[in-house]
Parts: sequence; C-alpha cells; structure tokens
Amino acid sequence: MPTLRAADGTELAYHLCGEGEPLLVLPGGPMRASAYLGDLGGLSAHRRLVLLDLRGTGASGTPADPATYRCDRLVDDVERVREHLGLPRMDVLGHSAGGSLALLYAARHPERVARLALVTVTPWVLGMPATAEERRAAARLREGEPWFAEAFPLFERWLSGEGAFDPAIVPFFYGRWDDAARAHDARADAECNDEAADVYFSEGAFDPAATRAALARLTAPVLVLAGEVDGGPCPDLARRSAAVLPHAETVVQPGAGHYPWLDDPEWFVQRITAFLDRPLTGPSDPADLLDRTPPGNGP
Repeated sequence: MPTLRAADGTELAYHLCGEGEPLLVLPGGPMRASAYLGDLGGLSAHRRLVLLDLRGTGASGTPADPATYRCDRLVDDVERVREHLGLPRMDVLGHSAGGSLALLYAARHPERVARLALVTVTPWVLGMPATAEERRAAARLREGEPWFAEAFPLFERWLSGEGAFDPAIVPFFYGRWDDAARAHDARADAECNDEAADVYFSEGAFDPAATRAALARLTAPVLVLAGEVDGGPCPDLARRSAAVLPHAETVVQPGAGHYPWLDDPEWFVQRITAFLDRPLTGPSDPADLLDRTPPGNGP
C-alpha cells in the first residue's frame, strides 16, 4: 500500500486498484475510509483507481492538529497526492461529501483537473444544501417498499430535528435494500472517523461566493451524477449545481440511491467510463491554461 507525507508530516495512504489511466477518488462520509467504495462497481476494469484515505481514516495517519480535518484544509493533501503521482493533470471523482473537497480542489487548482466526476454530491461548498423538503419528497418515492411504513415516521423525526438518526432509516440511502446494501452499511461505523467528520464541515470550511467565482474559470468537463431516488442530492439539486459550473452535464441513474455503483454497477460504470473516455478539447498542457487565465480571477 503506497504512502506519502503531507506538508505537516501526516502520513497519507492510498490504494491502487485496476489498470489504465489513473483516476483519483475522494471518499465521502464525511471522513469515511475509502474501502466503502470498493472498485466502484467494476470501474477498475477501465481505470486505475487511486483511492485516497483522507487523513485520520483508513490506513492514513492521524494529524497532530485535528483542525486539519476541515474540508478546505484537505485540499493541500489532494495536491500533494497529485505531485507524488507525477501527474501534470488528473481525472478526479468525488463521492458525496468528497465532492465538496473535489470542488474546492478544482477551484484552487483548475489547471490540474482534466475531468471531474461528482457522484451524488450535495453541493454544500456552493451554498446549496439539500433541504428537508427535497429529502422528504425522495423518501416518499419508496412507499412501495416493505420497510417504508416503519422507517418513514423515523425519517420525518430525523429531518425535523425531533429525533436522532435511527438505523431503520438507512434503506432510504440505497436504491436497493438487499444483502449487498446491508453488508455495505454494516461496515460504516468501523470505517468512519466521527471526530474528523465533526470538523470536516465546521465553520470556515466554505466560502460559496468565492468558490463559485473561482470555478467560473474551470475549463475541465464535469459530470454530475445523481440517483433517481436519492434525497441528498435529489436530481433537481444536482441539475442546479451543474448550472453553476461552466462545462457541466447532469445524468440521473434510474432507481439509484446515494451509492449508485451498488444499485446498478453496469449502468454506473458505463456512464462514468463514457465521460472519462471522452477526448478533451481544452489545453493539453496545464501551463497553457495558466497563460490564458485572465488576471484578477483567482480563488
């Protein structure tokens, strides 16, 4: 398992899976070890996945300063991985909360991103959280499920703040509540760093106006993938977030929840691969992009 040192000395681990052009994958959770991503439904047959364990998760080390768990402060770790891999530009995929980190990286280093795939990403970083109404509407799409009658009242209490998160509502986050989904969820507690998660979205992590302005100069193509029955983000929120980005497209995976590679691996891999394999039309050298960036438009 390869490792490298972050600027502050924290050891960062990443896992390599598959062959082909590298794809850096940033996990969600927030602050969940990358193991939950598996091989993204077989995407490793088409790309060499570089699955990063964010500091304090998985095989990566624990930093001396817990404040460095904050999402914006993790951008330097992502850049350090790129330098370590020796890539002038790289394709990046962010899942869920990892999408906020991917967008912050793209805002700060637009010349280093070749393609960006955002998979079921609630765009907190853009000042666009999922609303209770959106989550509730998505949940109601599951009325035909045998677990719905028990789970929905608990889901309502959680949304309103009147109740804690109850394990009975977990099926709302999966398109199919089958054995694979149950096994996937059963590993969540062991794979998550709750202390780090509390810091990830903490005050000061995001400046939506500044991030939007910085992303306006992003020339990389962006794919925003939403699950049809996911509430965070729902397809409409995914489309609205894509509209903020200059070269973004939205695709909705039928019947999928928050982990679409589990719900229909073949559909997911086919769509992601089609996006990643599309020829780039922008500058082939990061220096070209830097030279064409108007002065005064930095992040």
